[in-house]
Amino acid sequence: MNAKRTRPSHGRARAAARLARTAAAVGSTAPLGLRLRAARSLLVVVDVHERLLHTIDQIDRVVGQCAALMKMARLLAVPVLVTEHVPDKLGPTTSALRMLVADSQVLTKRHFCAADEPVIAQRVAAMHRPQVVIAGLEAHVCVLQTALGFAERGYRVHVVADACGSRKETSHAVAMERLRAGQVSVVTAEMVMFEWLEHADRAEMRELIALIK
Repeated sequence: MNAKRTRPSHGRARAAARLARTAAAVGSTAPLGLRLRAARSLLVVVDVHERLLHTIDQIDRVVGQCAALMKMARLLAVPVLVTEHVPDKLGPTTSALRMLVADSQVLTKRHFCAADEPVIAQRVAAMHRPQVVIAGLEAHVCVLQTALGFAERGYRVHVVADACGSRKETSHAVAMERLRAGQVSVVTAEMVMFEWLEHADRAEMRELIALIK
């Protein structure tokens, strides 16, 4: 009876082994934990095209949360990539977000799944950041496929529910359900930013409070 209490469960052992394999798959030097760390994270903002905004449910919230994540990422030295899906047809990223990144951080794609775009996949791999945080549009199409694609490649993926949008609320809800079923972590923008910050003594705490007001 006592021996059983002190022995780790098979479930925990399998979970630890899975985390170790995930870390190895993306070139991490240590097993991945469940919490986000700024030094190990990458933020990918997917396809927030100006031309699409008027069609998206709760778009002001989505753009605002994307901007907050991008600003906190910049403060904490978390790399940011912005994708644009066939911009020759859909136009550029909305200026509210585009102004927060350099030209070199904006990558075009034709695959709905950004992880399937060779240039993007290579860029992400070269960063050696095993935790990928994803926000943007649309939750049930490019965000969903991008998240699943990076998860298939061994990254620990976190999708920011309140920084993602779809034309219909039901599409967003079903996308979050499918992501959870696919073992992708569904989080909020505040979760991400507070986990990146880690403790209240950092100088960036003041900026974080301003972003979430």
